[in-house]
Amino acid sequence: MADVRMTAYNVLYRVLHEDAYSAIAINHAVREEKLSGVDVSFLSALVYGVLERKLTLEHIIRQYSSLRIRKIEKKTLIVLYLGVYQLIYMDKVPDSAAVNESVKLCKKLRLYKSSGFVNAVLRNLVRADKHYTLPDKSQTLKYLSVVYSCPEAIVQELIDDYGAEDTETILNGFIGRPPVTIRVNTLKTDKPTLVRRLKEQGIGVEEIPFLKDSLKLSNTGSLDKIPQFKAGHFYVEDAASQLCAEMLGAKPGDHIADVCAAPGGKSFYLALSMFDEGKVYSYDVHEHKLNLIRDSAKRLGIDMIEPAIRDASTDSDLPDCDRILCDVPCSGLGILRRKPEIRYKTDTNIDILTKLQYSILCMSAKHLSTDGVLVYSTCTLRRAENQQIVHRFLEEHPDFVPEPLKLPRGIERRIPEEDHCLTLLPGVYDTDGFFIAKLRRVRS
Repeated sequence: MADVRMTAYNVLYRVLHEDAYSAIAINHAVREEKLSGVDVSFLSALVYGVLERKLTLEHIIRQYSSLRIRKIEKKTLIVLYLGVYQLIYMDKVPDSAAVNESVKLCKKLRLYKSSGFVNAVLRNLVRADKHYTLPDKSQTLKYLSVVYSCPEAIVQELIDDYGAEDTETILNGFIGRPPVTIRVNTLKTDKPTLVRRLKEQGIGVEEIPFLKDSLKLSNTGSLDKIPQFKAGHFYVEDAASQLCAEMLGAKPGDHIADVCAAPGGKSFYLALSMFDEGKVYSYDVHEHKLNLIRDSAKRLGIDMIEPAIRDASTDSDLPDCDRILCDVPCSGLGILRRKPEIRYKTDTNIDILTKLQYSILCMSAKHLSTDGVLVYSTCTLRRAENQQIVHRFLEEHPDFVPEPLKLPRGIERRIPEEDHCLTLLPGVYDTDGFFIAKLRRVRS
């Protein structure tokens, strides 16, 4: 019988102390332990829940622990995270099970001296009817940091850029699991047919008002077991990423470069928008990621995509293109719902990132045809990686001008910004946080 709590502990240790990514670590654990069904759901809930609420959990632990957080041995602290999370956030787990299984977990980990301490902290929390106090709302920075489990430095940066009200909307949008959003493969089926077949399998289907051929799914189970997925009738991609590809305005016959393409979702969107007529050059620096693009393109029946290794930050060979998509590497501040551990990483390398982003934009722009369009995008909310990069580029490249974005019905700007830019805030349209800017080359 699977010991899911032990597996959750192992995954959390890898993420918190060995810099593993949560999704990769969970998938590895599921394969290693041969988990399925309810066990996979419980594991995901525990791991993502603890990572989402880590600072909140520490705030609660402080109120019931005789030791300061930094004095608690790191393995013991993970056990406490799991125990407190089950008590506070998992109604279906009996209090007795949350406490007793945490003590058992200590013993399995040979944390014999810690088992009594863990037992005392958790039982004291239960005896107090799981009551705990939060910082006063007047202490805006501390309050938002604790309630939404986000370091004060990030909260302050968001407040500086967006104000306290929008910052709370953003932070709230980081909580919970992201929806399963798909793009219908119109080369093989149509949306009404796919909707009908998915519903026949008990899968929940919801329209996305601002995307024509996209859907939001629920109750899917394992996607690779859905016949329509295997047959290539759809692929998975967040709505913000799809909207980004849509803003490029691809037309049949275009030659397009997706310079940072992996895992390929935007390349696929462009190919479908072009009815598989033309050329999409999909580049990445890693061969194994290009293989993922090739495999998915084959499943989807897309022939026009040409994956190839290329470093987008260098002036290496690139065909002249009608359109170029620069979805650059970034700090990932917009996808904390998918990768909650990002918020706790102290070394953001922001200076290195902005240099890389600007280099990719400049090098890519050299290969855009006159009157061609370029979309620059990130999945972060930092202005230093978004508006400031684009503003600098326009100042230093007089052959480019801003190109107003034609927003689809159902999408409005939440913050004041120029009409060639769009910032999608988490918690507004149930998308990842995302930035999109569109530019046009007016002369060579």
